[in-house]
Amino acid sequence: MIGLSRAREAQALLAAHFPPTPLTRAPSLCAPDREVYLKIESGLPTGSFKVRGAIYSLSVNIARRSISEVVAASTGNHGAAVAYAGRLLNVKTTIFLPVNPNPVKAARIRELGATLVETGADLSAAIDAAYEYTDRTHAFFLHDATDGEVPVGPATIGLEIIAQLPAVDRVYVPMGDTALIRGLASALKQLKASVSVIGVVAANAPAYFQSWQQRRAIETESADTIADGLAVRRALAPNVAAILDLLDDVRAVSEEELLGAIGHLLMHEGVTAEPAAAATTAAFLEDPKPATSVLLVTGANIAPEVLGRVRLLLNPRTP
Repeated sequence: MIGLSRAREAQALLAAHFPPTPLTRAPSLCAPDREVYLKIESGLPTGSFKVRGAIYSLSVNIARRSISEVVAASTGNHGAAVAYAGRLLNVKTTIFLPVNPNPVKAARIRELGATLVETGADLSAAIDAAYEYTDRTHAFFLHDATDGEVPVGPATIGLEIIAQLPAVDRVYVPMGDTALIRGLASALKQLKASVSVIGVVAANAPAYFQSWQQRRAIETESADTIADGLAVRRALAPNVAAILDLLDDVRAVSEEELLGAIGHLLMHEGVTAEPAAAATTAAFLEDPKPATSVLLVTGANIAPEVLGRVRLLLNPRTP
């Protein structure tokens, strides 16, 4: 559990860089027995929530010691966030991504001046390569799955949600490496213990879903999903222990449900969401609850190929 004092410290630090993100009502998801809101993080620098944890962690670690180079391993959004934080704080940045990453995210990393290394078939392989590099160079590895400061940044989302919507009953959160949900749930549960926090994973990347079910860390053979932000193959035992303590439920959504949710948000709410960001809407559409719910929309960095599939779904070609 991340203490509220740390979350508020992070909130004060991040306030110098960007304001609270909007919480907007989603009429297409509402009904007489339910109110639904979208917490839209895509307007932040780099187009996702990840800058919260990257800026906070790098700032805290720089205050503790001298850091000449920061390294991250990512499917894209965390890498871009670390690249942004490195440029902001004048630290050389090297980002490891799997081969053939989301081109939108890879381009953003390069634009931010980071050195980009594409290696391995998936995130786990990129992480292993980053560890090998930092062992050789003694650079600081800002690994969002294990770094103790990264979840403090997303905890500020929990502070914002309670301030913006005190009546909230349920919060749906995408769950990749779990830094987001661990931080956010920590703040929510301390501010309003009755809030239910629901994690959402891609069914094609079920490591944390299976870990939740079996109450132990699970490693899967693959994480082949369009939701690159959820493409985790190797659950970590400390993170599994944390989500078992903090969460009320975990849902898995299919690739088709992810595409449908992206289309729903685009058509009915005018919101562009990458697959991981649309996972919460997919879970809600599958099983809407009579409550006041918040669906986290974590980023808008959608790959052109995925956007093309969504457009085809929305406007199918006739023979």
